[in-house]
Amino acid sequence: MPTRPISLFLTIAASTLPLLAQSVAIPDSLFGYRDFAAQAQIDRQFLAVPDARLAGEELKSLTAVPHVAGSKEDYDTAVYVANKFKEAGLETTIVPYKAWLNLPQSVKVEAMDSSGKVFMQGPSKEHVSVDPYQDDPRVLPAFNGSSPSGDVTGEVVYANYGRPEDFQKLADDNIDLHGKVVLVRYGGNFRGVKVYIAQQRGAAAVLIYSDPYDDGYFQGDSYPKGPYRPDTGVQRGSVQFMFKYPGDATTPDVASTPELSEGQRLPLQKMDSLPSIPSLPISYRDASPILERLAGPSVPRGWQGALPFTYHLGGDGAVRVHLTENMDYAERTIWDVTGRIPGTQDPEAWVIAGNHRDAWVYGAVDPNSGTAAMLEAVHGMGALLKSGWKPKRTIYFCSWDAEEEGLIGSTEWVEDHAKQLDHAVAYFNTDVGVSGPEFEAAAVPSLKQFVRDVAAEAPSPQGGSVLDAWKAEIPRNAPSASMDEGRSEKPEPAVARVGDLGSGSDFTPFLQHAGVPSTDIGSRGSYGVYHSVFDNYAWFTKFADPTFVYEQQQARVFGLEVLHIADADVLPYDYVTYAKQISSYLKDAKAKSDKAGIRLSYVQTEAAVAKMLSAAESAYSRQKSASGDLNAMNAKLRQVEGDLLDPDGLPGRPWFRHTIYAPGEYTGYAAVVIPGVNEAIDAKNQGHVQKELDALTAALDRASGDLKAAAGD
Repeated sequence: MPTRPISLFLTIAASTLPLLAQSVAIPDSLFGYRDFAAQAQIDRQFLAVPDARLAGEELKSLTAVPHVAGSKEDYDTAVYVANKFKEAGLETTIVPYKAWLNLPQSVKVEAMDSSGKVFMQGPSKEHVSVDPYQDDPRVLPAFNGSSPSGDVTGEVVYANYGRPEDFQKLADDNIDLHGKVVLVRYGGNFRGVKVYIAQQRGAAAVLIYSDPYDDGYFQGDSYPKGPYRPDTGVQRGSVQFMFKYPGDATTPDVASTPELSEGQRLPLQKMDSLPSIPSLPISYRDASPILERLAGPSVPRGWQGALPFTYHLGGDGAVRVHLTENMDYAERTIWDVTGRIPGTQDPEAWVIAGNHRDAWVYGAVDPNSGTAAMLEAVHGMGALLKSGWKPKRTIYFCSWDAEEEGLIGSTEWVEDHAKQLDHAVAYFNTDVGVSGPEFEAAAVPSLKQFVRDVAAEAPSPQGGSVLDAWKAEIPRNAPSASMDEGRSEKPEPAVARVGDLGSGSDFTPFLQHAGVPSTDIGSRGSYGVYHSVFDNYAWFTKFADPTFVYEQQQARVFGLEVLHIADADVLPYDYVTYAKQISSYLKDAKAKSDKAGIRLSYVQTEAAVAKMLSAAESAYSRQKSASGDLNAMNAKLRQVEGDLLDPDGLPGRPWFRHTIYAPGEYTGYAAVVIPGVNEAIDAKNQGHVQKELDALTAALDRASGDLKAAAGD
């Protein structure tokens, strides 16, 4: 669309500002600013610009056709985003990388009974009674990214969610998985972890299905009547072992630029982030006849799904599956898009905001609801630029590619800019931008209150601020009745919960490899069509955000995050909360260690946490007063997150260097806190626990030193 004239922006701002003022009171002061008045006016100008209608048009354009990473259609979306960035006045670049990616050439699965009679042939086509997008010939067969080719026949064993405890239960029941085809349902952990454990246990292949208990009719009406997964719906996804390292499997810790020679890439036999056994996602229409015919013992309590028969463990020859997959692997070009706004006072301090653009099929919710919100945030930045505003710090808006295959576009960019990111002050992520009306966020502890402060300024479609709606929707954050028993004082008021960052989206390389303070935001709802053909514009406008007002909300929150970090006088990190959080993590780890019979002294590490807390309190006091050399103080404050990196990385997976947060080896998405220590305790390895405690203590001491310097001590 043509760029709007500045006079029209000002007219829109003038007409909208009174409405914003009625619904949300912008504060007179805010942590990080000597005088918030000027920033408050910039915020008002920005908040008036993101447009719900335009967000809807952008989403429709982005999701018009399937656009899996590396395809022509994917490149077309890169050009679309780049043009939007350019229209807003951003210095825009399309950045290519080359990555080792697979696409399916042919996929077939059939199930046979003990006599060899075939009773299921698939995979079934994703199809419902009415959907305008499901029959596009460019929709690829459902497949798993990073799955190898294979031709496997084996007896079927049902392993529930494929968690470590599920596989251990099978072992306890003397069910041998060697040569078996393991059938697991989605949920409980990352799909790649399911394959990882099955591979360790000797399985020949893995089938992963979505049980209606988890996101189908057991939760509510199925699509197209309701928002939940229909019987043919399939959840695609990557099974790369991203808990070892994400990004291009051939280039861990090295940017996979087009110029990289073949000799600089790992050969296939050394790519330890790729599974060696094939896997396939299937629908519950295809899983149901397999499950119904399984014999052997009935499943344990908690393993039963919602299909209308008793589930059994199998493994006794009653059902065999023949799976054939022919995958086309190649080094394929992917395209990141970056838009830069140069900083005027501290240009080397980067503020980065990103969302991925590629999708398994159409990706209306995941990820392009986030892309549309980002484009409207950029729309607002463009209006500010035209009015003469310039940020103090350099801003990058980034549209990542090949996130679905393994966080590839963001990881390669981080590895490509490792030195510059030493000075980056924040990374703001959005992925599933909008699947419904419930705002949620995750962040490093130093930015949790920052997210709440931003949410308090953005208007909610429900009335009041996003923070008001956020707090109203989460009574789960209030203390439970049992927690209050025996208390004489009144319980604390509910606080909007900001979660911890594990993995599964593009904040991973920024935080856990480069040590950049990060947040992740979204607005969720009844989203049952994740990674299926039905995650399309028709589903979105019926069940997620029909009028795109939550797209507008997310654009405002996302943009305010960027503005507040880019222009703050003092970087608004709260390291007091961070230190207290680490103290809590350490207390829990000590209790777990004692319970496991690992007797070690935590005294030095506890003293290091106490020292960090004391230094953080001094730094926080100076941050509030905004006194002295602010540039020097900000540099030291920024360094603290980097101090929490261990140069040697985590045991067995050195790409992950953060001593406080990492994806779990056996969870994949969920964060494991003080991961080196906790995973060593889980392994009951006392020597490793001590080594990781020492590494954590050293990291805390580094952080204390920089906090003391920030405080002027």
